[in-house]
Amino acid sequence: MEAGPRRGGVGIPVEIAGLDTLIPEIGKGRIVLVESGTDPAKSFFIRRLSISALRVDMAVTFITSRDREEVLNQLAREGGPTLREGKYQESLEVIERDRIDSAKDLAGNGGLLVVDSFSLLTMDLSPPQVASLLRHLRSRCLSEGTTVLLGTDRGMADPRVEAATTLLTDGLVQFHAREAPEGVLRFLRIPKWDDGKFVDRNVHYDFDGHRMAIDLRRRVL
Repeated sequence: MEAGPRRGGVGIPVEIAGLDTLIPEIGKGRIVLVESGTDPAKSFFIRRLSISALRVDMAVTFITSRDREEVLNQLAREGGPTLREGKYQESLEVIERDRIDSAKDLAGNGGLLVVDSFSLLTMDLSPPQVASLLRHLRSRCLSEGTTVLLGTDRGMADPRVEAATTLLTDGLVQFHAREAPEGVLRFLRIPKWDDGKFVDRNVHYDFDGHRMAIDLRRRVL
């Protein structure tokens, strides 16, 4: 049974069993970087957090380089009956863009701002320009209470841009996938989090395109 909207919280609950014991929520006004290689789990995780934000009555602005209707359809499929019925339609805005030049290009409303392809949309910016953009975002997070999720593709940006992005965000979740004798081995790491905690180990997960399962008992070397 789908859970109804939860009210009264100040953060976005991480509604993935197992992972929610490590990072129960994303605090209001924080910037979290979600990084991966080619594994689609990153995008699923970002959409999952967007749906969680809608369920706690946060407005969500979702900026993407992909087709807007495709993203809307994915959110509707994964959000359950209430999202498919349009209950949160007024709280969700999906914007299709081909680049971001400055913080002025990012709408903010005190809710959740998602940029699911941050590294792609800022490819033309220099490291100082990306750092300036992120500093402006941090200022807005403080003044508006906006929470930000940035999705990045590992190895796509200049190493100096990746370093600046990691430095100027409050949390970092990394998804990894590699070939192993038994098939694809997937694990995540949380080397930085906004409350000072971090998960300095590989946390195994399975992902079938529709569901993410965290296995805290399995050791990944």
